[in-house]
Amino acid sequence: MAKVSSKPRKQRRFLYNAPLHILSKLMSAHLSPDLREKYGRRSFPVRVGDRVKILRGEFKGVEGKVTGVDRKRQRVMVENVTIKKADGTTVPKPIHISNVMITELKLDDEYRKKALMRGKGGEE
Repeated sequence: MAKVSSKPRKQRRFLYNAPLHILSKLMSAHLSPDLREKYGRRSFPVRVGDRVKILRGEFKGVEGKVTGVDRKRQRVMVENVTIKKADGTTVPKPIHISNVMITELKLDDEYRKKALMRGKGGEE
């Protein structure tokens, strides 16, 4: 196992320079308490279609469906979370992955369902 530095500068450099296949592992958000109990896991990767609740910032408390995921910047776009530009158009406001909590999972993908059950064997 490789040594991991505890220096913030090196941690940031790792995140900025990480390849996309590593960043996909880091795109996990906390599960809500009821999902956590149901599946025996603390967090799970976010995908388009999941419902999330924003925990921090200007849009705190807003709940909505994920409409987009930006792996490189570690951000998710949530429906009804927009900002108005100077020219009057509205654009989605990216929210950092650490500031959201998954409240409902989109489980139409068999591989995703298996990955969720892999943890401690949730029932469903």
